[in-house]
Amino acid sequence: MSEEMEKSFESDEVLSDSTASAENEAAAETQSTDTNENAHWYVVHTYSGYEKKVKDNLESAIINRHLENQIFEVRIPLQDVVEVKNGVRKNVQRKMFPGYVLVNMDMNDETWYVVRNTRGVTGFVGPGSKPVPLTDAEIKPLGIKTDTVSVDFGVGDEIAVVAGVWKDTAGVVQRMDFGKQTATINVDLFGRETPVEISFAEVRRIDS
Repeated sequence: MSEEMEKSFESDEVLSDSTASAENEAAAETQSTDTNENAHWYVVHTYSGYEKKVKDNLESAIINRHLENQIFEVRIPLQDVVEVKNGVRKNVQRKMFPGYVLVNMDMNDETWYVVRNTRGVTGFVGPGSKPVPLTDAEIKPLGIKTDTVSVDFGVGDEIAVVAGVWKDTAGVVQRMDFGKQTATINVDLFGRETPVEISFAEVRRIDS
């Protein structure tokens, strides 16, 4: 991770609501409608121990506000470590940056407001008074894919699964995750509708 990113994390500079909101509103006016191209990874500061709660709350807000095409992924960076306890070695996962979550989003006034007002969030991290997206060099050590993915379907479209475990299944796209390159659809499992993630490479759009 670069020194700039480490300094940004350590400084805990939290943006003021009024300043960031005004700047995001101005930025939103200049953005194009292609939200995928405008999406970047931002660092969000949370209360200690609230990372998972923030992730769950924000993902619920994304669905409730129909922002699937503007906020693509919420991630808690984890790392594998070997823990030795009572002479026993055990592989466990630990948070790389306790007190922070990463959000892949198209930064505009609405998305800024939703993230900033998610319970447990204290603010965006960045120098001065403006959220600054992570660079590709800063993202690479986190194992996050930055390749732009182009697909011919979106939320609300019906797709057919043509490969993998759910081959020959069809469903309506509920959520798109460009970070993991997956689409979520509901399938009938044991008599109940269950959301499952399918790789972009394993589906095709069903034309009406």
